[in-house]
Amino acid sequence: MYHESVMLHECVEGLNIRPDGVYVDVTFGGGGHSKAILEKLGEKGKLYAFDQDPDAKKNANLIEDKRLVFIEANFRYIKKYLRLHGVKQVDGILADFGISSHQIDEPTRGFSTRFDGELDMRMNQKAEVSAYTVINKYPEEQLHKIFGMYGEIKNARTLAGAICSERMNQPINTTGELKAILEKYAPKFKEFRYFAQVFQAIRIEVNQELDVIQEFLEQTPELLRDTDSRLCIMTFHSLEDRLVKNYIKSGNFYGELQKDIVYGTVDKPLEAVSRKPIEASADELARNNRSRSAKLRIATLSK
Repeated sequence: MYHESVMLHECVEGLNIRPDGVYVDVTFGGGGHSKAILEKLGEKGKLYAFDQDPDAKKNANLIEDKRLVFIEANFRYIKKYLRLHGVKQVDGILADFGISSHQIDEPTRGFSTRFDGELDMRMNQKAEVSAYTVINKYPEEQLHKIFGMYGEIKNARTLAGAICSERMNQPINTTGELKAILEKYAPKFKEFRYFAQVFQAIRIEVNQELDVIQEFLEQTPELLRDTDSRLCIMTFHSLEDRLVKNYIKSGNFYGELQKDIVYGTVDKPLEAVSRKPIEASADELARNNRSRSAKLRIATLSK
């Protein structure tokens, strides 16, 4: 199986689907969420699905449904591409920021700490910057910043210096070669967590993930049709979730409510449907351990 969709039922229910509505799945992947949305739509319903991964496009081509329009693009350009299709407003938007099981389990993609493969990690395989670029070309200070900010690595400066020293002798080409360096600096008995944090930091940098999320979120209020329309976002680590939580709460990424100086009103385009995020059920956690860090936040337009 390409990928088991996390919180499939919760995501689809959260969208509050109207049979004749227009919906967007900005992270198509294996198509699990999209197929479930299509099952809820009537003949006049429409689903636009985004993904920049060639494998996702192959999966989309297997679905013979005129209600589905696949858009091969990064969802940071959601408004632009929807308008190219004549769509200005929609009834619901779904985003799943997790990496697909297929991407993790495919050694050639370089996402996993479990397999040896080329240092790649590009969601869009046409992109110029890969994990190889980051590890072999970035200055030491920039590596230090990436490991500290995106991986929350405590010895980020030391690790950045070690990688720069190693690459002076010969390029670091594979995930296995990178792990051999990491092993020397990982805390005892916490090696796997350390590897995951470093790989996460590199992946975020390669794909500009946090920038993409911010650009996407800022476009969503204008795209939602009315207060019955829903924005459903599933995150898998605290950096993503903090951005989503803060934007829904305050309309910015710092989480601080900003009031109009004259009228004292709060400029906050979205409103949370539930105070706390939805998490995977005990049954799903037992079945799919990749759901353990997932948080689903649902919002609508402020009234």
